[in-house]
Amino acid sequence: MTVTKTRQVRGLTVPSFLYGTAWKEDQTELYTSQAIAAGFRAIDTANQRRHYYEEGVGRAIAAATLSRDQLFLQTKFTYRPGQDHRLPYDPNASFTDQVAQSFASSLQHLGVDRLDSYVLHGPSVRVGLSDADWETWRAMEALQRAGKTRLLGVSNVGLDQLQRLCADAEVQPAFVQNRCFARTGWDRAVRAFCAANDIVYQGFSLLTANDRELRTRAVLDMADRTGRTIPQLVFRFALQVGMLPLTGTTSPEHLAEDLAVFDFELSDADVKTIKTVVG
Repeated sequence: MTVTKTRQVRGLTVPSFLYGTAWKEDQTELYTSQAIAAGFRAIDTANQRRHYYEEGVGRAIAAATLSRDQLFLQTKFTYRPGQDHRLPYDPNASFTDQVAQSFASSLQHLGVDRLDSYVLHGPSVRVGLSDADWETWRAMEALQRAGKTRLLGVSNVGLDQLQRLCADAEVQPAFVQNRCFARTGWDRAVRAFCAANDIVYQGFSLLTANDRELRTRAVLDMADRTGRTIPQLVFRFALQVGMLPLTGTTSPEHLAEDLAVFDFELSDADVKTIKTVVG
Protein backbone atom coordinates (compact mmCIF):
# COMPACT_ATOMS: atom_id res chain seq x y z
CA MET A 1 0.00 0.00 0.00
CA THR A 2 1.40 3.38 -0.99
CA VAL A 3 1.35 5.86 1.88
CA THR A 4 1.92 9.55 1.21
CA LYS A 5 3.60 12.02 3.54
CA THR A 6 0.39 14.02 3.85
CA ARG A 7 -3.29 13.17 3.85
CA GLN A 8 -6.51 15.11 3.45
CA VAL A 9 -8.63 15.41 6.59
CA ARG A 10 -11.89 17.31 6.18
CA GLY A 11 -10.31 19.50 3.52
CA LEU A 12 -7.11 20.17 5.48
CA THR A 13 -3.74 18.81 4.39
CA VAL A 14 -2.29 17.00 7.39
CA PRO A 15 1.17 15.41 7.67
CA SER A 16 0.97 11.64 8.04
CA PHE A 17 3.32 11.48 11.04
CA LEU A 18 3.01 13.43 14.31
CA TYR A 19 5.76 14.40 16.70
CA GLY A 20 4.56 14.07 20.30
CA THR A 21 5.96 16.36 22.97
CA ALA A 22 4.82 14.72 26.21
CA TRP A 23 7.21 14.10 29.12
CA LYS A 24 10.06 16.25 27.81
CA GLU A 25 9.94 19.01 30.45
CA ASP A 26 12.72 21.60 30.09
CA GLN A 27 14.07 19.81 27.02
CA THR A 28 10.82 20.30 25.10
CA GLU A 29 12.14 23.22 23.05
CA LEU A 30 15.31 21.33 22.11
CA TYR A 31 13.57 18.10 21.14
CA THR A 32 10.79 19.85 19.24
CA SER A 33 13.36 21.90 17.35
CA GLN A 34 15.21 18.68 16.49
CA ALA A 35 12.00 17.15 15.17
CA ILE A 36 11.23 20.16 13.01
CA ALA A 37 14.81 20.23 11.69
CA ALA A 38 14.53 16.52 10.84
CA GLY A 39 11.43 17.17 8.75
CA PHE A 40 8.45 16.69 11.05
CA ARG A 41 5.70 19.15 10.20
CA ALA A 42 2.99 18.06 12.67
CA ILE A 43 3.37 18.73 16.39
CA ASP A 44 1.17 17.37 19.18
CA THR A 45 1.10 18.95 22.63
CA ALA A 46 -1.35 19.82 25.42
CA ASN A 47 -2.03 22.64 27.86
CA GLN A 48 -1.32 20.25 30.72
CA ARG A 49 1.84 21.28 32.53
CA ARG A 50 1.82 18.00 34.44
CA HIS A 51 3.00 16.10 31.34
CA TYR A 52 3.65 18.75 28.68
CA TYR A 53 5.53 22.04 28.38
CA GLU A 54 3.50 23.89 25.76
CA GLU A 55 5.60 27.04 26.03
CA GLY A 56 8.69 25.05 25.05
CA VAL A 57 6.89 23.94 21.91
CA GLY A 58 6.07 27.57 21.18
CA ARG A 59 9.69 28.62 21.47
CA ALA A 60 10.73 25.87 19.06
CA ILE A 61 8.09 27.02 16.59
CA ALA A 62 9.24 30.63 16.89
CA ALA A 63 12.84 29.60 16.19
CA ALA A 64 11.92 27.59 13.10
CA THR A 65 12.14 29.33 9.74
CA LEU A 66 8.72 28.11 8.68
CA SER A 67 5.48 29.87 7.90
CA ARG A 68 2.42 29.11 10.00
CA ASP A 69 0.87 27.14 7.15
CA GLN A 70 3.87 24.82 7.02
CA LEU A 71 3.14 23.40 10.47
CA PHE A 72 0.17 21.37 11.70
CA LEU A 73 -0.35 22.25 15.37
CA GLN A 74 -2.51 20.22 17.73
CA THR A 75 -3.06 20.79 21.42
CA LYS A 76 -5.56 19.72 24.05
CA PHE A 77 -7.95 20.79 26.78
CA THR A 78 -7.37 18.79 29.96
CA TYR A 79 -9.81 18.52 32.88
CA ARG A 80 -8.72 19.41 36.42
CA PRO A 81 -8.02 15.78 37.56
CA GLY A 82 -5.43 15.47 34.79
CA GLN A 83 -3.63 18.66 35.82
CA ASP A 84 -1.24 19.56 38.61
CA HIS A 85 -1.28 22.90 40.45
CA ARG A 86 -0.20 24.83 37.32
CA LEU A 87 -3.67 25.28 35.88
CA PRO A 88 -4.33 27.09 32.60
CA TYR A 89 -7.78 28.18 33.78
CA ASP A 90 -9.83 29.12 36.82
CA PRO A 91 -10.93 25.80 38.38
CA ASN A 92 -14.05 27.49 39.74
CA ALA A 93 -15.16 28.72 36.34
CA SER A 94 -17.71 26.93 34.17
CA PHE A 95 -16.39 24.36 31.74
CA THR A 96 -17.27 26.72 28.92
CA ASP A 97 -15.05 29.38 30.44
CA GLN A 98 -12.31 26.88 31.26
CA VAL A 99 -12.15 25.85 27.61
CA ALA A 100 -11.97 29.49 26.51
CA GLN A 101 -9.24 30.27 29.06
CA SER A 102 -7.19 27.17 28.25
CA PHE A 103 -7.49 27.79 24.52
CA ALA A 104 -6.38 31.41 24.84
CA SER A 105 -3.45 30.28 26.99
CA SER A 106 -2.48 27.70 24.34
CA LEU A 107 -2.44 30.32 21.60
CA GLN A 108 -0.20 32.50 23.78
CA HIS A 109 2.13 29.61 24.61
CA LEU A 110 2.44 28.57 20.97
CA GLY A 111 2.67 32.10 19.59
CA VAL A 112 -0.06 31.55 17.01
CA ASP A 113 -3.51 32.94 16.33
CA ARG A 114 -5.21 29.67 15.41
CA LEU A 115 -4.88 25.92 15.80
CA ASP A 116 -5.23 23.14 13.28
CA SER A 117 -6.65 20.63 15.76
CA TYR A 118 -8.04 21.04 19.28
CA VAL A 119 -8.52 17.84 21.24
CA LEU A 120 -10.47 16.93 24.37
CA HIS A 121 -7.79 15.14 26.37
CA GLY A 122 -10.26 12.53 27.55
CA PRO A 123 -13.85 12.35 28.83
CA SER A 124 -14.42 13.18 32.49
CA VAL A 125 -15.91 9.74 33.18
CA ARG A 126 -14.82 6.22 32.24
CA VAL A 127 -18.16 5.11 30.80
CA GLY A 128 -20.43 7.28 28.71
CA LEU A 129 -20.27 11.06 28.57
CA SER A 130 -21.12 13.44 31.40
CA ASP A 131 -22.83 16.83 31.32
CA ALA A 132 -19.34 18.29 31.75
CA ASP A 133 -18.18 16.53 28.61
CA TRP A 134 -21.07 17.89 26.60
CA GLU A 135 -20.57 21.44 27.89
CA THR A 136 -16.88 21.16 27.07
CA TRP A 137 -17.51 19.79 23.60
CA ARG A 138 -20.05 22.53 22.82
CA ALA A 139 -17.44 25.12 23.84
CA MET A 140 -14.92 23.43 21.54
CA GLU A 141 -17.48 23.42 18.72
CA ALA A 142 -17.88 27.16 19.18
CA LEU A 143 -14.14 27.63 18.75
CA GLN A 144 -14.21 25.60 15.55
CA ARG A 145 -17.15 27.55 14.15
CA ALA A 146 -15.36 30.80 14.93
CA GLY A 147 -12.39 29.66 12.84
CA LYS A 148 -10.04 29.48 15.81
CA THR A 149 -9.32 25.82 15.19
CA ARG A 150 -9.74 23.99 11.93
CA LEU A 151 -10.60 20.58 13.40
CA LEU A 152 -11.63 18.92 16.66
CA GLY A 153 -10.64 15.63 18.23
CA VAL A 154 -10.91 13.48 21.32
CA SER A 155 -8.29 11.41 23.12
CA ASN A 156 -8.28 8.48 25.54
CA VAL A 157 -11.77 7.49 24.49
CA GLY A 158 -13.64 4.20 24.54
CA LEU A 159 -15.84 2.93 21.73
CA ASP A 160 -19.11 3.61 23.57
CA GLN A 161 -18.02 7.16 24.33
CA LEU A 162 -16.99 7.79 20.75
CA GLN A 163 -20.27 6.43 19.45
CA ARG A 164 -22.24 8.72 21.78
CA LEU A 165 -20.16 11.71 20.85
CA CYS A 166 -20.62 11.15 17.14
CA ALA A 167 -24.35 10.56 17.56
CA ASP A 168 -25.02 13.96 19.15
CA ALA A 169 -22.11 16.23 18.31
CA GLU A 170 -22.86 19.14 16.02
CA VAL A 171 -19.23 19.24 14.90
CA GLN A 172 -17.93 15.73 14.42
CA PRO A 173 -14.48 14.78 15.72
CA ALA A 174 -11.92 14.56 12.94
CA PHE A 175 -9.39 12.76 15.13
CA VAL A 176 -9.27 10.12 17.84
CA GLN A 177 -5.97 9.82 19.70
CA ASN A 178 -5.59 6.67 21.80
CA ARG A 179 -2.85 4.64 23.40
CA CYS A 180 -2.65 1.69 21.06
CA PHE A 181 -2.15 -1.84 22.39
CA ALA A 182 -1.31 -4.86 20.23
CA ARG A 183 -3.22 -7.08 22.67
CA THR A 184 -6.48 -5.39 21.63
CA GLY A 185 -5.71 -5.76 17.94
CA TRP A 186 -4.19 -2.30 18.00
CA ASP A 187 -7.46 -0.82 19.30
CA ARG A 188 -9.34 -2.71 16.59
CA ALA A 189 -12.90 -1.71 17.50
CA VAL A 190 -12.20 2.00 17.83
CA ARG A 191 -10.15 2.01 14.62
CA ALA A 192 -12.96 0.28 12.76
CA PHE A 193 -15.47 2.86 13.94
CA CYS A 194 -13.11 5.66 12.92
CA ALA A 195 -12.64 4.17 9.46
CA ALA A 196 -16.39 3.92 8.98
CA ASN A 197 -17.03 7.49 10.12
CA ASP A 198 -14.33 9.56 8.39
CA ILE A 199 -12.28 9.93 11.58
CA VAL A 200 -8.50 9.68 11.54
CA TYR A 201 -7.09 7.46 14.26
CA GLN A 202 -3.93 8.79 15.90
CA GLY A 203 -2.00 6.03 17.67
CA PHE A 204 0.40 6.81 20.51
CA SER A 205 2.65 4.62 22.67
CA LEU A 206 2.89 2.27 19.70
CA LEU A 207 6.31 1.15 20.90
CA THR A 208 6.27 1.61 24.69
CA ALA A 209 2.85 -0.02 25.16
CA ASN A 210 3.85 -3.09 23.18
CA ASP A 211 7.38 -3.95 24.21
CA ARG A 212 6.68 -7.63 24.85
CA GLU A 213 4.78 -8.16 21.59
CA LEU A 214 7.47 -6.43 19.56
CA ARG A 215 10.16 -8.74 20.93
CA THR A 216 8.50 -11.90 19.63
CA ARG A 217 10.41 -14.04 17.16
CA ALA A 218 8.09 -13.21 14.27
CA VAL A 219 8.77 -9.47 14.59
CA LEU A 220 12.50 -9.91 15.18
CA ASP A 221 12.75 -12.13 12.12
CA MET A 222 10.88 -9.55 10.06
CA ALA A 223 13.36 -6.88 11.11
CA ASP A 224 16.28 -9.11 10.12
CA ARG A 225 14.71 -10.02 6.79
CA THR A 226 13.73 -6.48 5.79
CA GLY A 227 16.75 -4.68 7.19
CA ARG A 228 14.44 -2.30 9.04
CA THR A 229 14.32 -1.40 12.71
CA ILE A 230 11.40 -2.55 14.84
CA PRO A 231 10.16 1.06 15.26
CA GLN A 232 10.22 1.45 11.48
CA LEU A 233 8.19 -1.73 11.06
CA VAL A 234 5.62 -0.59 13.61
CA PHE A 235 5.24 2.92 12.24
CA ARG A 236 5.01 1.62 8.67
CA PHE A 237 2.40 -0.90 9.80
CA ALA A 238 0.45 1.90 11.47
CA LEU A 239 0.46 3.96 8.29
CA GLN A 240 -0.61 1.04 6.13
CA VAL A 241 -3.62 0.23 8.33
CA GLY A 242 -4.73 3.86 8.21
CA MET A 243 -3.37 5.29 11.45
CA LEU A 244 -1.63 8.60 11.91
CA PRO A 245 1.18 7.53 14.25
CA LEU A 246 2.97 9.57 16.89
CA THR A 247 6.62 9.33 17.78
CA GLY A 248 8.19 11.02 20.77
CA THR A 249 11.80 10.02 20.24
CA THR A 250 14.50 12.37 21.49
CA SER A 251 17.22 10.88 19.27
CA PRO A 252 18.13 12.70 16.03
CA GLU A 253 19.12 9.34 14.56
CA HIS A 254 15.74 7.84 15.38
CA LEU A 255 13.93 10.89 14.02
CA ALA A 256 15.58 10.30 10.66
CA GLU A 257 14.81 6.58 10.82
CA ASP A 258 11.17 7.28 11.66
CA LEU A 259 10.71 9.54 8.65
CA ALA A 260 12.29 6.86 6.44
CA VAL A 261 9.13 4.77 6.83
CA PHE A 262 7.81 6.44 3.70
CA ASP A 263 10.57 4.77 1.67
CA PHE A 264 9.35 1.17 1.86
CA GLU A 265 6.21 -0.95 2.10
CA LEU A 266 5.28 -3.99 4.13
CA SER A 267 3.82 -7.00 2.38
CA ASP A 268 0.26 -8.03 3.20
CA ALA A 269 1.70 -11.00 5.09
CA ASP A 270 3.92 -8.77 7.21
CA VAL A 271 1.02 -6.42 7.97
CA LYS A 272 -1.01 -9.42 9.10
CA THR A 273 1.82 -10.65 11.28
CA ILE A 274 2.08 -7.36 13.16
CA LYS A 275 -1.69 -6.95 13.28
CA THR A 276 -2.10 -10.28 15.04
CA VAL A 277 1.11 -10.41 17.11
CA VAL A 278 0.73 -11.50 20.74
CA GLY A 279 3.37 -11.55 23.45
